[in-house]
Amino acid sequence: MVCSIFCNTGVNFLVWDVGGQEKLRPLWKSYTRCTDGIIFVVDSCDTERLEEAKMELTRTARSPDNAGVPILILANKQDLPSAKEVSELEKHLGVLELAGIPGSSCIRVQPACAITGEGLHEGLDTLYQLILKRRKLAKLNRKRAR
Repeated sequence: MVCSIFCNTGVNFLVWDVGGQEKLRPLWKSYTRCTDGIIFVVDSCDTERLEEAKMELTRTARSPDNAGVPILILANKQDLPSAKEVSELEKHLGVLELAGIPGSSCIRVQPACAITGEGLHEGLDTLYQLILKRRKLAKLNRKRAR
């Protein structure tokens, strides 16, 4: 599914929802190549699949095509009592380790609830700021290279 999201800041995002089913995952590379940012959605209540999510997140973050691409992890279902806290999710997903990879992307975890929309605008604002930061650094590096 493709949709366009317009934020309060006047920014327009083009978003591809490529799904997380195992048979679709090999196609992710086609969608993340030459992109400005990645949104990785995690079910905060599904502890049984956190290891699987960690493997896919690691694969995505370490892909040479995604070097430096900011990743927003939306920790969905934060409205439910069994939801893991952001700090727990960061540990389970190895966010600090991923952030330490040379040439790695900026990674942030945003608590959210897709049903109420809580946290979604904040997450998109964060992603937008990370994209701007990456563009500024790239521009600065190009100037230095001259």
